[in-house]
Amino acid sequence: MRVTDNELEYYIRNFRKNVYNAVLCYVRNPSDAEDITQDTFLKLYTYNKSFNDDEHVKAWLLRCAINNCKNHLRSHWYRFTVPLEAAENMTVADNTDHDDEMLGIMKKLNRNNRIALYMYYYEGYTIGEIGHILGISSDTVSSRLHRGRQQLKKLLSEERNGLYNEL
Repeated sequence: MRVTDNELEYYIRNFRKNVYNAVLCYVRNPSDAEDITQDTFLKLYTYNKSFNDDEHVKAWLLRCAINNCKNHLRSHWYRFTVPLEAAENMTVADNTDHDDEMLGIMKKLNRNNRIALYMYYYEGYTIGEIGHILGISSDTVSSRLHRGRQQLKKLLSEERNGLYNEL
């Protein structure tokens, strides 16, 4: 059973920001994130199986988006092109300033740790749910969260020390 046009609009309206932010955390390029987000919703539109509820759709979208990110980063085009330097300075327009700042800092983290932190803190998934979505064990998710928190703590400390040194 395919998703209807009205259902697709509903899912885009309710989950676009979640999918986009997860993809942006993964690929760190707003233009690529927008393309991958669109591809993800296109796959939803052509998907022929049914979903249990909105959370099931959201989890499926995030899983699909992560797979699309992996495919993108493995692609010949991505590996053999040089990104524009200006693209790194762009921010996510839909987020608050605090979210922009934190997502900007999170871009510096290791990809696996970054996506685990994003799904846990921004999307509110449990460790078990993240493991299921990413296809990894709960122990691996816990390790990634732990390492990500350590990296984030170090980055925030360095940033805070840099601000004090400027004063």
